[in-house]
Amino acid sequence: MPSWQAVSLALTALALVPTLAPAAPRPPVTRPSKQYTIEQFMETTDVFGASFSPDEKRVLFTSNPTGVFNVFSVPVTGGKPTQLTHSTTDATFAVGYFPKDERVLFTRDQAGNGLTHLYVRTPDGKETDLTPGDKVRAGFQGWSHDGSAFYVSSNARDERFMDLYRHDTKTYAGTLVFQNDDGFDLGKVSPDGQRLSLEKSRSLSDSDVHLYDFGTKEVKHLTPHQGDASWKTATFAPDSSAMYLLTNEGSEFTRVVRYVLATGKREEMEKADWDITSMAFSRNGAWRVTGINEHGRALLRVHDVKAGRPLAVKLPEGSISDVELARGGKRMAFHLTDDRAPNNLYVFDFGTKKATRLTDTLSPAIDAKDLVVAEVVRYTSFDGLEIPSILYKPLQATPQNKLPAVVWVHGGPGDQAYRGYISFIQYLVNAGYVVLAPNNRGSSGYGKAFVTADDKKHGKEPLRDVVEAKKYLTGLPYVDGSRVGVLGASYGGYMALAALAFHPDTFDVGVDAFGPSDWVSMLKNIPPYWESFRQAMYQELGNPDTEAEQLRAISPAFHAYTIRKPLLVIQGANDPKVLKAQSDQMVEAVKKNNVPVDYLVLPDEGHGFSSKKSELESSTRIRTFLDTYLKQSPATARPAN
Repeated sequence: MPSWQAVSLALTALALVPTLAPAAPRPPVTRPSKQYTIEQFMETTDVFGASFSPDEKRVLFTSNPTGVFNVFSVPVTGGKPTQLTHSTTDATFAVGYFPKDERVLFTRDQAGNGLTHLYVRTPDGKETDLTPGDKVRAGFQGWSHDGSAFYVSSNARDERFMDLYRHDTKTYAGTLVFQNDDGFDLGKVSPDGQRLSLEKSRSLSDSDVHLYDFGTKEVKHLTPHQGDASWKTATFAPDSSAMYLLTNEGSEFTRVVRYVLATGKREEMEKADWDITSMAFSRNGAWRVTGINEHGRALLRVHDVKAGRPLAVKLPEGSISDVELARGGKRMAFHLTDDRAPNNLYVFDFGTKKATRLTDTLSPAIDAKDLVVAEVVRYTSFDGLEIPSILYKPLQATPQNKLPAVVWVHGGPGDQAYRGYISFIQYLVNAGYVVLAPNNRGSSGYGKAFVTADDKKHGKEPLRDVVEAKKYLTGLPYVDGSRVGVLGASYGGYMALAALAFHPDTFDVGVDAFGPSDWVSMLKNIPPYWESFRQAMYQELGNPDTEAEQLRAISPAFHAYTIRKPLLVIQGANDPKVLKAQSDQMVEAVKKNNVPVDYLVLPDEGHGFSSKKSELESSTRIRTFLDTYLKQSPATARPAN
């Protein structure tokens, strides 16, 4: 995924954070921090995704050492990765090896337009688009248990709805197996190939699971309930006898419930003091892995199913993502990161109980000791609600050397600020900016009541939590409270715009990357393939046909005349979610206030970054903007381009 915008990625971790109390004080720094350029930070590579080859001797993954995401393969014992795809323009993401041969599936869109297609690459390097069409959006939905077919979601029949097709692995011929006229979100196919899980969202915090029978063509509602409750599919049992569901019905945090298919009986399976985010089995059923989100990190539990007990697994400390169990059950691949180390690919051997690192992604020019370890903190908002946050303190910050600060607002709505290496944040901190990433009300990971506290309140209470972040920063002895900005991407970009518009005297500058400024326009122009999500967005924010006035009241575009502080806007020319016209209008409106406005349009991007070139250009522009209008005194600040 795109780098610094990928703050919204769901990271998992191995270390436990027992409370939301502030972390213990950092030991004194005994050496100064070396300053690095953005070019040096950009030499760090991104890696994600994992899939084992049929003989389980290699792992497939996605990375961008060339500047554009492509597909790579590396031996499980380590060694130099082999690049398999060679796109120089469009980001290419690995799906996986075929179960019985060296062919590879991958996805690619066109200049960030969001219309991903599914491709196959044969060992001779030939690439074939399996889902062609100018308006087609397609995705991978899993392999059949015997490896003779794979499932594909596609809107080729109706661009609003994702149907399910079964493709033969030899001929690639696709057969429609589920016509999705009711706008479900497609889930998983059972190992026996008899059933398909379906999900339906009424809001971001209220959803249900249904089950489709390929034989009878019937859809069964499995999770009827009263009030707001989230129900999602985790996985099927390896023998297809049961489904494992994630739910917070009757509890604050998400737990696992086992649903027996033959009887409909529900059994409590696993719970924690925080949200369980995932569960999966190895193909042979020997291992079960569970992820638990603990304040932006998660504990990875590994269970020995036959023995009926947890497996003692000693892995490097950090955050884990993209866990993949080999079909033979002997190995597990995953990515691991911590605050000062970017994602790296590892393979764990269940026999030897050892983990081997397969990549080295940190820029060779950077010494990790010059980077900072984030601190878990919390502050009290305007109404007494405690806001859990992540604080990054530059090594050179002291009461005698007070530094400017930035409030970094995560995406969403309903996402979370996570722990782990975030290149752009470390770049800002290394450059002398204190960064605070608040989890304002409405953020996930802190219980059902917390995540629903922003429903129909956007631009109001959640925004005030961000405003209170400024007060918290001002109270820190090493922060210059007269120099605090607000920055965010996607929904975080909206929050930055809203902060400048609705609290014009709070922040000194604002940066919006890919953020909506007009909710009426955005909700009316939702991409067709978002149809299944439309009503959930309406419940969360408002219906543009019946609640337009309410949406205008919280849209910065209609209040641009109030903005009095310098603004930088970054927009993808091909963004299917936040149309360029929105940002064009926002920028022109703010310019009328005689306010410094900088506007960067990325011609080959959509809703985020697909290339290092765009990320480098954006990072440089943001740093220049902040240095000009936040780090320098107003008297020496120069106008924006």
